[in-house]
Amino acid sequence: MSSQNTRVEDNQTAGTSALQTERVPVRKRRRVLKITLVIIAALLAYTAYDLLIPRTSRMRSFDPDEVARLETAMWRSYYARQQVKLYNQMTELLRTQYNLPFVRSNTVAYQAARAAFVFKAGHSRQDYEKALPYLVSFYTSLHKVSDIPFDIDRAAKLELEWWIIHRERDRHAPGDLERALADLSAELYQMPAERFAEYARLRAEAMTIRDTKADRGGVTEADWSRIDALLHQSWQSLFNVVNG
Repeated sequence: MSSQNTRVEDNQTAGTSALQTERVPVRKRRRVLKITLVIIAALLAYTAYDLLIPRTSRMRSFDPDEVARLETAMWRSYYARQQVKLYNQMTELLRTQYNLPFVRSNTVAYQAARAAFVFKAGHSRQDYEKALPYLVSFYTSLHKVSDIPFDIDRAAKLELEWWIIHRERDRHAPGDLERALADLSAELYQMPAERFAEYARLRAEAMTIRDTKADRGGVTEADWSRIDALLHQSWQSLFNVVNG
């Protein structure tokens, strides 16, 4: 009798242990699920805050050296057709130059990168103008955070215009590219275009070096160093003008 009772107790103990063993993974799964849901909820909340909460960016407040460094890097990625690298550099530039938050910088960078590669694939003004809707979206996003009330459509068209002049430089008179660059900055900062003459001249010179060297067989590291130096001077000039 005692032996039978012992076996019954052992069976009950074994059953209880098995149930407890089964419950442990279930508890762990529930805990992991809860943590996952909390993380997802936090990410959604952050994304909504990032994209929807109104904010204002001081357009004149940026690091000109960092902007110049990033622009040089973006040129290299663009001409090497490195789309992912260009996109990542663009997001960093938007955070640096326009103080956009992380998520918003990614959505705006997509618009800019899409415009750039649609334009790059074009062969005529009609083709190039297919990039305009993306540029309008880009400048609409910037306008929402800008502390300067520039005209969105005009800014987008001026951006596209200097792209076209640069692409079709052989058809344009000397100085057209510089004027187009100055006109865009004048619109964005709501200042006279002549104030941006030095900025535009230096930036146009950097573009000319890149184009000329590429046409002659390739851009060397020494060329890129010269281009980078000119872009640093250019953006420093713009910074001095808008903060003068």
